[in-house]
Amino acid sequence: MFETSFNIGTGSYTIPEIASILRLPYHKVNLWVNKYWDGELGKVFEGQYSWKIKNSKAVNFNTLIEFYILILFAEAGVKTREVLNAHTELSKKFDTKYPFSQKNILEKIRTDGKKIFLRVNDDTISLDGTKQLNLMFIKQFFKNLDFGEDSIASKFWPLGRDKAVIVDPKRQFGHPVIEKTNIYPETIFNLFQAGEPIEFIAFTYDLNEKSVRDAIEYCTAA
Repeated sequence: MFETSFNIGTGSYTIPEIASILRLPYHKVNLWVNKYWDGELGKVFEGQYSWKIKNSKAVNFNTLIEFYILILFAEAGVKTREVLNAHTELSKKFDTKYPFSQKNILEKIRTDGKKIFLRVNDDTISLDGTKQLNLMFIKQFFKNLDFGEDSIASKFWPLGRDKAVIVDPKRQFGHPVIEKTNIYPETIFNLFQAGEPIEFIAFTYDLNEKSVRDAIEYCTAA
């Protein structure tokens, strides 16, 4: 059994917020939360991954990152069912609810050019991908993520590390902020929409102009 409520430092993300951060349709995120993570994967630990916030469900940062990894698998041609099967096996083997947010598991991925394999000790869990993959694909797992000393994902750059918007569960309850600040991208974007020049916004909030542009790009894409 595991906790299904918000804890400070773990982040809290409703379905609309996840859809915005990951650039996904609401209905797809809703399906993942309800049918897969709560419905199927939650059975492994006799609980749910989500909790209620008003009229929506919310999940923590680790679940958000697992959705991100699922996207990467999908982009590589791996079927969702195969990813879910691997998630279940890894959860049992490592006794963790979040196998796809852990570096020591992700880095064990291998490929023969036709299939993806997760090497776990002496066992191999295969994922049937449809595209040829190489080590550059493995690097995609870590490209936009930071991991803590416990090898669990700790920070996420939704637009990439070269952009100033970061998701850190320990800051502002996990809401995306501008790097090295607690400023919401929406705060910057609202001023920009109101007609304020980028130079003025940057001066007002003591930001460089690139950070302002990154915040605008994040909100525009969302």
